[in-house]
Amino acid sequence: MVFKRLLGAIGVGGPSVDTVLDGGAALPGGALTGRVLLRGGGSAVDIEHIGLELIARVEAEHAEGESEGSVVFERFTVGGGFRLGEEEERELPFSVPLPWETPVTELHGQPLGVVLGVRTEVAVAGARDKGDLDPLAVRPLPVQEAVLEAFGGLGFGFRSADLEYGHIGGTGQRLPFYQEIELTPAPQYAHAMNELELTFLASPSGVEIVLEADKRGGLFSAGHDALTRFTVRHEDASALDWQAEVDGWIRRMTEHHDAYGSHAAYGHDSHGYGHAGTSGAGHHSGPGLGTAVAAGAAGLAVGVVGGMVAAEVVDEIGDFFEGEEDDADEG
Repeated sequence: MVFKRLLGAIGVGGPSVDTVLDGGAALPGGALTGRVLLRGGGSAVDIEHIGLELIARVEAEHAEGESEGSVVFERFTVGGGFRLGEEEERELPFSVPLPWETPVTELHGQPLGVVLGVRTEVAVAGARDKGDLDPLAVRPLPVQEAVLEAFGGLGFGFRSADLEYGHIGGTGQRLPFYQEIELTPAPQYAHAMNELELTFLASPSGVEIVLEADKRGGLFSAGHDALTRFTVRHEDASALDWQAEVDGWIRRMTEHHDAYGSHAAYGHDSHGYGHAGTSGAGHHSGPGLGTAVAAGAAGLAVGVVGGMVAAEVVDEIGDFFEGEEDDADEG
């Protein structure tokens, strides 16, 4: 346990805090559990409020280019209203619900490069102090994992993943940002696209899947994007032949794009800076082919998110949290 002394709000000799998350990656829409550990300082103090903030490293596009910063996307109150005695130790267990759209940070234990964190805020004597910051790991929902493995089985490769500030119009998106997972095309689709961007928008009833293909330009035509979305139910995770399902999505997306041109029915709204694209017909998957998706099946996580890439991701995560804690200390 590494207690972080609360200096800004209380002064030297004040209490300290350490937040410990329960082991294992959390699930979108599931419970995030852990403990907030408090240790009293040189004198008793009144703890007015203990809160948790979920933060994400997010990229934003604007007229000058791109920038990067942290966004708080959920807040919880987990304690407060008690007196912490001199040198007293107190443990506060918590269980809070993660938003359904919480981004996925790993696949089969391999980091994807998305950085999330849990920051603890303690209010004492009318002042608030950002006391502790811990990395948050999130694994995909079963249906998200099935879709990713299907892409891997079809020959698509993992390129990168990030969080983009803005809203995808025409969807049920609730968070102020969305996750983009960039994939290299499978050989059978390499003639039609440079890359494929995949976004999951989960909800209690299912998952919206937004696909955007960066389409190659021909000899006499400019390249452009094809954009479409599909909806699947959580209970379909083990009930469909996902490779056939995903292959059908891609074929419909490219065929509809060629047939109807590049007029978007919905697109990415990033405060005035959007992506033009094409909307394919919404597809609601139902129970059908009955092929179970085996846990740990060969997919995107095998051979493409490992080794040096994983090491670089870990370095980036460490740098981000060090910077966030420095900013909190200065604040």
